Order: sequence, then structure tokens, then C-alpha cells
Amino acid sequence: MTSYFLPCPRGMEAALAEELGEIAQQSTTLKVHNQVPGGVHCSGSLIDAYRINLHSRIASRVLMRMAQASYANENDIYDLVLEQPWEDWFGPEHTIRVDITAVKSPLKSLEFTTLKIKDAVCDRFRDQFGRRPSVNTREPDMRIVGFLDQRNFTIYLDTSGEALFKRGWRQETGDAPLRENLAAGLLRVSGWRPGTPLFDPMCGSGTILIEAAQMVQGIPPGARRRFAFEKFRDFDRQAWQDIKAEIKPNALPFDPTLFGSDISGDMIAMTRHNMKMAGVLFDVPLKQIEAQAVKPPVEQSGILLTNPPYGERIGVRGDSTIARDEMAVQFYQALGTTLKQRFAGWTVYLFTADLSLPKLLRLKESRKTPFFNGALECRLFRFDMVAGYNRREEAKPKQDQ
Repeated sequence: MTSYFLPCPRGMEAALAEELGEIAQQSTTLKVHNQVPGGVHCSGSLIDAYRINLHSRIASRVLMRMAQASYANENDIYDLVLEQPWEDWFGPEHTIRVDITAVKSPLKSLEFTTLKIKDAVCDRFRDQFGRRPSVNTREPDMRIVGFLDQRNFTIYLDTSGEALFKRGWRQETGDAPLRENLAAGLLRVSGWRPGTPLFDPMCGSGTILIEAAQMVQGIPPGARRRFAFEKFRDFDRQAWQDIKAEIKPNALPFDPTLFGSDISGDMIAMTRHNMKMAGVLFDVPLKQIEAQAVKPPVEQSGILLTNPPYGERIGVRGDSTIARDEMAVQFYQALGTTLKQRFAGWTVYLFTADLSLPKLLRLKESRKTPFFNGALECRLFRFDMVAGYNRREEAKPKQDQ
């Protein structure tokens, strides 16, 4: 069995482990191991790596561990990389890229360490074949990934290629779009399941709705893209086709359960285009409207999940004479009132880097979960909009003006 490490957005480790457990139900060899900050360890066959790449919505990559050892300096790292049978996996005709991450490593220069790893791989090929792979940092055939902690060095070969959040459909993005694997993780953490009404009132380019729509249809996230393992020397094309043949799309829903809106007509048009590119085959009603003016799209209670815009985007059609911070306060106060008055019975999830959001909304969160959007620390705030919320607010004595 081979060891794998699956990096993911920070905070999504438990959600990824849960997802891997579901993928493992299709395999007799895939085993889920420990969670660490930023990812999950597992083990299995190479065919399991194919399966994870196709089905995981939350992992960023599937990294195959080649070796691990303690180190004292860059020469130890060079020697370990030189020992690895890279030629079993790819040839000198392939292009490579080397990336390295470190936590508390005593080495002074990661750039120099990256160079030593590249030299070791190239020297092995030059010794055996008289020629070496070229480096391509933009679109390499093979990505080699090193990880250093205080004492140990681990070298991986990336089976994914492009990061897994790149599903193969996105051509257009709005301002700072949410990554697809983060959107999928938020859906899982919210407890949303196909069939439950889902509403994103600030849908932007539609990432949350598209991830949900693909789940409704039963489309795996990797169905429309290619992977690095398809260029491996011993790539098992038949096994890969068999795995893809196991995909059984779900029946299309008769009544809409996914709904979106945005203040920007351009964003609505972009969402529609992106849904078409992502292979969404059923109707997702979209409306151009300000978030603070929305109403529940169905009578049945559901989940409202959104990634609110940050300061600058709030004022897309606002009054340019109003200071940005004041505009944000007005926006969120109005949104909080809308949620209290109109969304009784709904569970509201807001994903934001603004940690003062509950105060701005004048709502008390029932839960807040820390996550990272890249390097940006964020929170997923949950608000339970119980029936009678607004009547209780009105019954409170008014503060003296």
C-alpha cells in the first residue's frame, strides 16, 4: 500500500476525513488515517488515488509519498531525493516543477533547498539516460512536493497536476471568487444535502450553487478535467475508465431547490454561463436584487449559505458619497433586519473574514467555526432564525435616543 497526503483548506480537515470515509466505501484498500493542520493522511493503492482525484470535492491535491527521513542539512535532502526511482513514474521527456513547504525548519533558504531537490531528480535521470527533465513552472507534467518540519523531510509526487479546486469549467470569475473546494467544504459543514432548499443571496460567480448543483446531479468534481497520473508510466487506462464508468448521474430534480441572487446583473449572467460550463442541466432560479431586499424563495425552510462581499464590493451600486465603512454598517444592519423578519425557520450561514459580522447584523450566532481562505482567517457564522425572533426584538424596551 502507498501512503498519501491530501492537503485541504485549513479548518476543513474533519470534513475531508468524513468525505474520504465515504469514498473508501467504494474500495477495499483505501484507509483513512490521521488529520493534521492543513490536511489528512490516508493509504491505499494507486487506483485509490485515481478514485480520490475524481471524487474528492474538498482535497486540494493527492500527494503520493515517495520517502521520508530525518535531515541535518540540504545534502541529506539531496541524497534522499536522488535515491528515489523517479524513472518508474515518468521519463526525461516530461517537464517538472518542485514546490516546498516548511514548518519550523532550521534550514536558512527554502529556495536553495528547492534547487537541491530539482538537481537530485535531474541528476538521477542524467546518470541513467544521459538527459534530464526540463523545468516548467507554469504547466509541468509532474509536480514534486517537499515538506520540512523541524527534524524530518518528506518527498511527494503529486498525482493531481492542477490543484483539485480547478474543476475544469471556470473561465470567468468575479472579485475574489471562493475556491471550489472551500465552497464544497462549507456545504458539507453546513449540513446541506441535495433535496434541502439552498439559497445564496450574494452568489457572485455562482461557486456555492454550482458545487451544490453538481452534487444534486451526481457529477464528480473531477469529471471534466485531466490529472497528472494519466501521464504516469504505468497508468492503468482500463482501471481509470472502469472508475469513470461507475458514475451514475442522479435523476434531475422536478422542482427547484437551489436559488441564487446578486445585486449585479453581470454576476447573474456570469453565474448562468458558469453553470452551463459546469454541465448543470436543471433550472436554478437566479434573481438580480439587493441582498437586504430578498425573500425566501420557497415556503419550506432551508439553508441560506453565502460568502458576503467585503467593503469595496458592498458599494457596487451604493452612494459614492457615503464612506465605505458607513455603507458596510448600513448594509449589514439592513440584511440582519431582513433575516429576522423574513427567514424564520431557516438556518443561515455566513462565511466571512469580518469577525465583527454578528455585531453588524445585530444577531447572536449559534456557532462560529474558524477556517482559512488561503492565508485569510475567516469564520463560518451560523444563525438559527427561530420563529418569533423579530417579535422578541420588537418587545425589547427601546434605548433612549
